[in-house]
Amino acid sequence: MTSAPNRPPPEERYDEHACAVIDSLGQIGSQWRLIVLHDLQDDEKRFNELKRSTGASSRTLSRVLDDLAEADLVDRRLEPDAPVAAYYRLTEKGRALEPVFAEIEAWAEEWLPDPPA
Repeated sequence: MTSAPNRPPPEERYDEHACAVIDSLGQIGSQWRLIVLHDLQDDEKRFNELKRSTGASSRTLSRVLDDLAEADLVDRRLEPDAPVAAYYRLTEKGRALEPVFAEIEAWAEEWLPDPPA
């Protein structure tokens, strides 16, 4: 059995630019975070609307929305007249990701294979 070469810790393996990408993906990079962020580009939505449009379970969606709110990417607004009416929308920081999504979509259209019919 050969031993793996001694590798420096991750913070020493990546240059400054790669670290920025890695740090960014750490905040937005999970599958569900990306789905919710992309879905909220259209408009603010209630929890159940997000649940239907994303296909996430209640538990997953709740966790993801908490994570996104903690990262200041999503804002939660409570409707005072309705008992349990919470609305979610992108913050300014979250809206700043819209051109990133557009670029990723353009890249995918050019470079990813067409899905099977």
